[in-house]
Amino acid sequence: MQGVFPILNTTFRDDGSLDEASQLKLVDYLLEAGAHGLGLFGNASEGYALADDERRHLLELIAKHVNGRVPLIASTGATGTELAVRASRAAQDLGAQGLMILPPYYLKPGADGLLFYFDAISQAVSIPIMVQDAPLMSGVTMPPALLARMAKEIEHVELVKVEAPPTAPKFTQILASQPPVTLFGGLNGNFLIEEFDRGSRGVMPGSDMIPEFVRLWAMLESGDRAGAWALFAKILPLIRFELQPGLGVAAMKQNLLARGIIACAKVRHPTSELDAEGLKELAALRSLTA
Repeated sequence: MQGVFPILNTTFRDDGSLDEASQLKLVDYLLEAGAHGLGLFGNASEGYALADDERRHLLELIAKHVNGRVPLIASTGATGTELAVRASRAAQDLGAQGLMILPPYYLKPGADGLLFYFDAISQAVSIPIMVQDAPLMSGVTMPPALLARMAKEIEHVELVKVEAPPTAPKFTQILASQPPVTLFGGLNGNFLIEEFDRGSRGVMPGSDMIPEFVRLWAMLESGDRAGAWALFAKILPLIRFELQPGLGVAAMKQNLLARGIIACAKVRHPTSELDAEGLKELAALRSLTA
């Protein structure tokens, strides 16, 4: 698993119900743009606002539609170990080829508890696990040595998504002991180039700039650094706008709506809607980066 794995925005109708037609149209758009895989039910998916039955339905629907063309990584972390085990096993059974897992974020365990949690999930599944290192969201700090140890000692921990700023030095620190792990970047690709230079082999941005991210990734792999920096600088205003806590998902959906890819930019509370001025600011940035 390497390359650009967009976190799939979940599409809703005006009444907040799932919009399956827009969802599959968005999947097709991402695959046509060259996405190397898809991430489901992450922060940009509003996974925190989806019911368990909606998650199951969406995963089954998307897995059938994708039909193995790219791997699907489903987010299955939970506040309790047994809950995470059940969700992870169910996601595997429904067609996920990988699992992205946050640590427990209500009662925050120490190192031994984190090892127990991820090992329990690993014992219940047979597909790769991506540890999501996102302390700004989870409140759980996982030092580089612990993440490397997980990759060495827990059978199916094969990937780590590093979202703990400053991210680039953490890539170097995790890889220092040469653990058997593939590192991905997150935070909407904000430090993609620095992370690539430090050993990143993937990035998981939102769904609205994937043609640009795929081109950027190809430039980095081919050694075209000047082209990569030029393209990155062009899309940086949108990346920056979308990193606003609570507003990023709404901005992504507005951009997808403007491109005619989805039918509605509805988000579910507690995700925030953009106000009138925010919509104007976003439209101005789209015109600059077009």
